[in-house]
Amino acid sequence: MIEAIAALLAILGVGTGAGIFVIRNLYYICQPNEILIFAGSSRELADGRRVGYRLVKGGSSVRIPLLERALRMDLSNMIINLKVANAYSKGGIPLTVEGVANIKIAGEEPAIHNAIERLLGKSRQEIEQMAKETLEGNLRGVLASLTPEQVNEDKIAFAKSLLDEAEDDLEKLGLVLDTLQIQNISDDVRYLDSIGRKQQADLLRDARIAEAKAKAESAIQTAENQKITELSRLDRDIGISRAEADRRIKDAMTKRDAVVAEAIAEIAAELARIQAEVPVQQERIKQVEQQLQADVIAPAEADCKQAIARAQGSAARIIEDGKARAEGTLRLAESWKTAGANARDIFLLQRLETLLRTLTSAVPDITVHNVTVVDASQGNTATKAASFIEQLKQTTGINLAEAIQNLSDSSYKSLPQNLDKQPEDTPG
Repeated sequence: MIEAIAALLAILGVGTGAGIFVIRNLYYICQPNEILIFAGSSRELADGRRVGYRLVKGGSSVRIPLLERALRMDLSNMIINLKVANAYSKGGIPLTVEGVANIKIAGEEPAIHNAIERLLGKSRQEIEQMAKETLEGNLRGVLASLTPEQVNEDKIAFAKSLLDEAEDDLEKLGLVLDTLQIQNISDDVRYLDSIGRKQQADLLRDARIAEAKAKAESAIQTAENQKITELSRLDRDIGISRAEADRRIKDAMTKRDAVVAEAIAEIAAELARIQAEVPVQQERIKQVEQQLQADVIAPAEADCKQAIARAQGSAARIIEDGKARAEGTLRLAESWKTAGANARDIFLLQRLETLLRTLTSAVPDITVHNVTVVDASQGNTATKAASFIEQLKQTTGINLAEAIQNLSDSSYKSLPQNLDKQPEDTPG
């Protein structure tokens, strides 16, 4: 192209200074953030369409004088602030959505041809306004298909839905939506606030549940750690005990032979001592037997013989006494026969003297001059007899008791001497 232009200038006979001026006005350099459009020349696109311009992007080109017109289109980013008020969401809740979108003119085919046809010659303000209105319309459409909870809970998904919704419309305009950020979502009826409070309560509940679970898990883990520690300590103590038991067993096994040998030696020594004491004990037994013979058996035998002699002497005396009593009894019977009917009275008088002596021995010695019976009408026969004897003595001077005593003494003297000897077994 440059060679053609240079040839054309040579043909026209233009000088060097004029050529430089012409080249400066005809040579265009395309910046990286723009695109050059040379209108006037016809070319066929890849899809078969024919357009009356050619494009230069990221390079340089020379405009054909008189045949082409050079136009520039800025491809840099455009920041658009979006705000949609009273946009009804699914469920009839009006929402206010604020966001920021980054838009640029498409720099790639085939969208760039749509941008050239629709946006070429428009200012950036006009392009931004057109993109803003398109995005706000798409935003209202997306809000109508989502509930407030969906819009508020997942702003990223909401922005993605908006991108998908606006992509086709923006592509038709030759625009590309690079990014879209939802900054704020609100409503006049404070529906989202109630959702937020509910979510906050749910979050608080979940936080408390999570805290309780964490504390429970911590307590469980602490108990588990303590259990592991205690088990480790028990295992350690068991190991120490087993080691100590093994040591004691080994010590016992080591000392066993020595202890057995020591015990055997002690037993042998004791056995030898006992065997040595056997003759001594046998001699001692003999000595004790002899001592018992001398101290116990011999005196016992002597006492036995003496007791037998005493018993024999006592038996002889008893026999003689028996013979004597038998003979006395025979003589008593003969005396009774000789005395006749008075024998019994004489015998009783003899026994009465002995009985009176026994009775009077228990009475202290007193002198009785006179015995008087005051009232004998209520007395018995003995009392009457005593009263009679006393009255007889007082009136006549005859002492009847003394006369009876004298008579008794004379009668006793006339009886045989062996009459008062009565065997012990004779009834009185």
